[in-house]
Amino acid sequence: MKTIGLIGGMSWESTVEYYQIINEEVKKRLGGLHSAECLLYSVDFEEIERYQAEGKWDNAGIRLGNVACSLEKAGANFIVICTNTMHKVIEYIEEKINIPILHIADATANKIKKSNISTVGLLGTKYTMEQDFYKSRLEANGIKVLIPNHSEREIVNKVIYEELCLGIIKQSSRDDYKQVIKHLVNNGAEGIVLGCTEIGLLIKPEDADVLLFDTTLIQAIESVNIALESK
Repeated sequence: MKTIGLIGGMSWESTVEYYQIINEEVKKRLGGLHSAECLLYSVDFEEIERYQAEGKWDNAGIRLGNVACSLEKAGANFIVICTNTMHKVIEYIEEKINIPILHIADATANKIKKSNISTVGLLGTKYTMEQDFYKSRLEANGIKVLIPNHSEREIVNKVIYEELCLGIIKQSSRDDYKQVIKHLVNNGAEGIVLGCTEIGLLIKPEDADVLLFDTTLIQAIESVNIALESK
């Protein structure tokens, strides 16, 4: 079994989901008392979020690159960045290490293509929804990406940072998200990408009439696929 290097803490609420999904999947496949061989480096999200808000992405990239380097030195065979937004700085991280990174958008694109869907709505932080670093990875796979309107993007982003990242789950916010999803579907979305690792804590398959692509689940399962490949 390969050792998974997890860069977590952004937020720790979703990182918990990664650890649980990965270990449950290994147990399901191998049986008995098997669990995943993994290393977790959980950062202080306050620092990373401050870099985001101030536009200091290079600082964030250097910080996470050093984290990835530590995981490689500790024995990780590949890296999983347990957040969508921070894939914006993946180049900084790649420069620091000699092991591969499982890109969350690539894993998600593969899942979408297997579902024979060509148009998706994207929910996430304002950075993920508005900037090209994430959408372009999906579009490179022939997937059309729709995003909410400006006021809806503000709502989606606010709920992520002021509620979900703090472990707060509100029915009113679920209702708001369901309305945003409905608008995306009315505009042609055949599926919805939950492009923030916390959104799956709020929105479940029964909350939408189309397929939901939970990026936390998708990336975690794909990390197990890679870990159990023959070396």
